[in-house]
Amino acid sequence: MNIWAKLATALRGGLNEAGEVLVDSQALRILDQEVREATEELKQSKDGLAAIMARQKLAEEKSLQLQASIEQYEGYAAQALEKGDEALALEVAQKVAELENQHATEKDAAKGFAKNAESLRSSVKTAEQNILRLKQQIDTVKATENVLRAQSAVAERHSGTNSKLRTAMDSLERIKEKQALKQAQMEAAEEISKDNVSDSLDEKLKAAGIAPGPSSAEKVLERLKKK
Repeated sequence: MNIWAKLATALRGGLNEAGEVLVDSQALRILDQEVREATEELKQSKDGLAAIMARQKLAEEKSLQLQASIEQYEGYAAQALEKGDEALALEVAQKVAELENQHATEKDAAKGFAKNAESLRSSVKTAEQNILRLKQQIDTVKATENVLRAQSAVAERHSGTNSKLRTAMDSLERIKEKQALKQAQMEAAEEISKDNVSDSLDEKLKAAGIAPGPSSAEKVLERLKKK
């Protein structure tokens, strides 16, 4: 594989990854849209089912009306035969035959509508159940997403808080060190001040001849003679 083919493959891989990231980031929005579209299609299916059921009802009613007409004209034919009017009876029989053909057509149509309605009703029920389950799953996913987002926010804040606490503790330790150093400096200055006061007092006592001065050979010899 040459360099251009490798670059093309890498580019396609990068585009696929970018596409997956985009899809993942919009997953819930896409799911919501798909549910809306499925719900709209379900509504259209229900409208279609209602139309088929209406046609079935009309066909059944028409079939009943034709059956009543057939019985009525059969009665007329019977009366014509009783009167010996076969020509009229034949004409009525032709009318009965037409009604019977129409009745058979409407009856078959009603059965066909009933069969289609039953099939579509089953499909609508299945679609409703699937959409309901999908909505429940989406609600669960959204709730989980909200919980994860909240946990992530808490974790980030906790991490930030720990960082701030560490910074504050470090600052506190530095302040303590500075205070301890200042205290030590003040104590050292006080000790130096006391030493200066003591030296000054000794000098004054020596000048007044009250405090003994430093030892000398003559003073030591004189003390030994006295012994």
